[in-house]
Amino acid sequence: GHEETVGLVNSVLETLKAPLSAVFSTLGRTAARAIETKVIAGLLQKFYDELVAEIKAGRTETFNSEKWDPGSWPKNAMVFGYTEAPRGALGHWVVIENKKIKNYQVVVPTTWNASPRDHKNQPGAYEASLVGTRLARPEEPLEILRTIHSFDPCLACAVHLIDARGQVVGEAGTGFNLVVK
Repeated sequence: GHEETVGLVNSVLETLKAPLSAVFSTLGRTAARAIETKVIAGLLQKFYDELVAEIKAGRTETFNSEKWDPGSWPKNAMVFGYTEAPRGALGHWVVIENKKIKNYQVVVPTTWNASPRDHKNQPGAYEASLVGTRLARPEEPLEILRTIHSFDPCLACAVHLIDARGQVVGEAGTGFNLVVK
């Protein structure tokens, strides 16, 4: 693996006296975000210097300013773009008709992470992460809230814990607005 990342992961596990299996948990997702931020921040100057050197050398093929002129765009088009964002996969789909946007769709990381089961009955990331979660106090399901928050969802987040009979056992929202039934 990446030497610096491995060192940071080992340091976190040692400091917290946690086993390697802890990286596949709420703690692991939270630590991974901090570690990734540190690694990337350490590379920013290098990336910037490389970019400036490429531009000074006249190598600008990764940027084509002609494509930024709307006059160069086709009258009709279907386009898409994908990238890996901090929370996960991000996709954009655009349909253009008569030089106007007919449809624009964005599927953000939270949509993927919070998705229901798929056509193969595989759980989404949130559901899968909650399997086996023990609750210290079911009427106050903070462990569930913490686990979902570890994905850094881009949505209003609350937990409504319902028993097998459909009765509300407890709820936990963002901040300290806890309602116990």
